[in-house]
Amino acid sequence: MSLMSSGDRLRVRPARADEAPALSELALRSKGHWGYDADFLAACRDELRLRPEDLTPGNATVAEDAAGRVLGFVLIDGAPPRGRLDMLFVDPSAMGAGVGRRLYAEGLATARRLGMRSLAIDADPNAEPFYRAMGARVVGVVRSGSIAGRVLPLMEADVPQAGAPHAAAPAGSLPR
Repeated sequence: MSLMSSGDRLRVRPARADEAPALSELALRSKGHWGYDADFLAACRDELRLRPEDLTPGNATVAEDAAGRVLGFVLIDGAPPRGRLDMLFVDPSAMGAGVGRRLYAEGLATARRLGMRSLAIDADPNAEPFYRAMGARVVGVVRSGSIAGRVLPLMEADVPQAGAPHAAAPAGSLPR
């Protein structure tokens, strides 16, 4: 059952340092949605663990429903001109409801505000179609930080600059 109905409003706000443990668990639930087994998820746990200091002001955004339930988050890292979309995870119960699109748009806005012109994305293979739909492109492969011998699509997304023709949020983004 989805956490959101068509009448729910999605709100975004900066992530708080005290949310690091809950966001780490959300990331694991999200990854688990793709059918990975317990051993695989255990191997990913350290890489997906957020520390309070990872959630510095201005680099992490959460999406929540009208009741204040966190439905997903995005984390931008790095330095201009090329940053990194470090994490974007949506609670499985909110997948398909536009949360990922909204968080992706917020991530691009954060990157633009930080002076970035592009973002690198080490994508889970299951998330590659989503990132492609958002306009990112595969530029290579990168080794998994969790699973020896596993490679992931390395993707890149241009960060629309203010006043650019494509500076608006992706089609289908939810209202603020």
